[in-house]
Amino acid sequence: MVAAAVWVFVLQVAVYRSFPTRLLSRTWGRLNGVELPTWLRKPLYSLYIWTFGVNMQEAAVEDLYYYRNLGEFFRRRLKPAVRPLCSSSCLISPADGRILHFGRVKNSEVEQVKGVTYSLENFLGPQQRQSNNSPSTFRDHLLSTPDNELFHVVIYLAPGDYHCFHSPADWRVELRRHFPGSLMSVNPGVARWVKELFVLNERVALTGQWQHGFFSLTAVGATNVGSIRVYFDQELQTNTPHYNKGSFHDRSYIAFGDQVSKAAGGGGVVSVDTGGVALQKGEAVGEFNLGSTIVLLFEAPKDFSFNLQPGQRIRVGEGLGSF
Repeated sequence: MVAAAVWVFVLQVAVYRSFPTRLLSRTWGRLNGVELPTWLRKPLYSLYIWTFGVNMQEAAVEDLYYYRNLGEFFRRRLKPAVRPLCSSSCLISPADGRILHFGRVKNSEVEQVKGVTYSLENFLGPQQRQSNNSPSTFRDHLLSTPDNELFHVVIYLAPGDYHCFHSPADWRVELRRHFPGSLMSVNPGVARWVKELFVLNERVALTGQWQHGFFSLTAVGATNVGSIRVYFDQELQTNTPHYNKGSFHDRSYIAFGDQVSKAAGGGGVVSVDTGGVALQKGEAVGEFNLGSTIVLLFEAPKDFSFNLQPGQRIRVGEGLGSF
């Protein structure tokens, strides 16, 4: 009986992974851009608000007729005062969502949900050595000093959440790495039964440095969320029709130019020098369509501790931990 149950489970996962989620997501993306008749906007958006519990009182524009298509509605901006930044924490939540998992990274394996892991090396890809010491594991390879630890936190954005993501700290982005891949759902239920889901799915990893060493923010795509946008990187194209499995595409921010254009909000430019793209805590970085997942991986002294509970709701700007 146990063997049969295991076989059925494996078959279910295989069938699910065979679904053409990339094609479905591209089709959904095109539908998102179709302008809706004015008369249809309020009833359609109202149904979505009721289904997913959207708080439109926080939206910069509450008038539902303003949003010409589903994409504009999903990516709605918020009123400036509704997401204050925690001044007592050096690390804040980059997104609205739910905490799936957090803690210290051990043995170069990271938990996507309790008891289900993925390979840190497969998730981030090859990295330059941070320390002059001979690292014994990929985790050690990332650390600038053996006196520090590597920490992680996973935040799941549900369809009703605010879909922009922000800088969780003052840091510099040195590299953007785009991994084409599957677009399976990142719903916690799916994450519990698809091992290495975050490695299989399309994702955009921003890596660099903060005051304590290595820092990365990875936006993980999902079904109907093939479009991941990074405001300061106009070259990034996600969920393209063709890709090579296991491939990735890099763009370095420390080897060119003086400025990178930013197409977010009020426009302008992001400062770039030999250290990369400088981001300030709370600054808007990018956006998803619908919901998805943000994974933070960062180096910090051993006395860093999270002020979180598994499964708790969190919003942009709220503190994640302290020393």
